[in-house]
Amino acid sequence: MPAQPRPGPSGASGPSGPEAEEGAQDWQLDHSKAPTATKIVVAGGFGVGKTTFVRAVSEITPLQTEALMTRASEDTDDLTATPDKLTTTVAMDFGRITLDDDLVLYVFGTPGQQRFWFMWDDLVRGAIGAIVLADTRRLTDCFPALDYFESCGIPYIVAVNHFEGSELFETEDVREALTVPPRVPVVIMDARKRYSVVETLLAMVAHALEATPE
Repeated sequence: MPAQPRPGPSGASGPSGPEAEEGAQDWQLDHSKAPTATKIVVAGGFGVGKTTFVRAVSEITPLQTEALMTRASEDTDDLTATPDKLTTTVAMDFGRITLDDDLVLYVFGTPGQQRFWFMWDDLVRGAIGAIVLADTRRLTDCFPALDYFESCGIPYIVAVNHFEGSELFETEDVREALTVPPRVPVVIMDARKRYSVVETLLAMVAHALEATPE
């Protein structure tokens, strides 16, 4: 797979004495077990599978801002690889997953079309990292996301969403084609399968922990 050039981008009274002390201890124990909430952003080109990614893994009903596609977008949205796509994300997708007793991930999917890129700064604020979804049939679509996260210094990984009927490439072939540096993990996954999405999220968290100085 040849490398492709990037297109630049209140207090209350209560019991006192032993009962109060015991109650305080119980509260402290519960408080110490409060889960850590973290934010991850899923980005990529139009129709690459961001909404499917969030929907597949969310333990709550995901928040989706899908709008029906109309003829007005025919000149800007390429449906060659996704001819059956009828809706598009116009703001964001949002889901939540508890990975462990002490870790909750809030997953935000960005809109893919260029006319909605102005929202990315707000969606990315506070995120520990990002997942850039890629489709090997149209790799250039993920270049703006790669350039964005490189420029703002947010740890990210590349996740190749393997679509049925498309050729399966090795991760190093994808890395070379995208000119992604060795420090950035590249994984192959299926955005429709929960276990695959969870593995991708775990890879992102692990990379963020390695890339973020203590």
